[in-house]
Amino acid sequence: MTNLIFLLQDTLAVAKDAPVDAAAAATQDQSINFFSMLMKGGVMVWPILALLFFTLYVIIERALYISKHSKEDAGLINDVRFQLNSGKIEAAQITASKAGTAYGNILESGIALVGRPLSEIEGMMEKTTNVEIGLMEKKLGWLGLVSGIAPILGFIGTISGVIKIFYTISITENISIGSISGGLYEKMISSGLGLIVGVVAYSGYHFFNILIDGFALKVQKQVIQFVNVITTGK
Repeated sequence: MTNLIFLLQDTLAVAKDAPVDAAAAATQDQSINFFSMLMKGGVMVWPILALLFFTLYVIIERALYISKHSKEDAGLINDVRFQLNSGKIEAAQITASKAGTAYGNILESGIALVGRPLSEIEGMMEKTTNVEIGLMEKKLGWLGLVSGIAPILGFIGTISGVIKIFYTISITENISIGSISGGLYEKMISSGLGLIVGVVAYSGYHFFNILIDGFALKVQKQVIQFVNVITTGK
């Protein structure tokens, strides 16, 4: 009787653990199937994945650079105004250079020409602004290039896969729905992956351009404030 009770307890324990083990196995099979399905996309999957990693690198690098150099310091123009009104031109230039931002570099270029004609000061600040914007736009062209190339590579992979499918049909004369649909969905993986990479690159490209446009607008306002400082002292 005691042995029978122990046997029933062991059976119940195994029954309780079975669903957990089955769920874990199903999860593992699902992850393996997803990876293997991705690899069935054909040769074009590899260059598309390379473009994906390159796109993520550019996006992260540009995000860090633009966020650092486009950071606006509300107190910077006030410090420069105070020092210029006190006649401390060199101190104002040092303050602007220590900001370490594009705003500081632009102000520094204008302060360096204080005493020269206003047109020269504005011209120098405009040139410095163009340089800073150019540095922010650096590498964004790659995102635009990837957004166009990745979907095309995906379509090439799909088309080559379809060609192979129909070539196999012409050789084997086997026109079953399973062989056509199975091969077709596998080859369309490259198209889907290419479109995803293209969307990521396209979104990053336009997002950064929006940030740069906002920076350019703020710079124009700061230039106007600086001109008011050196002309009216306000």
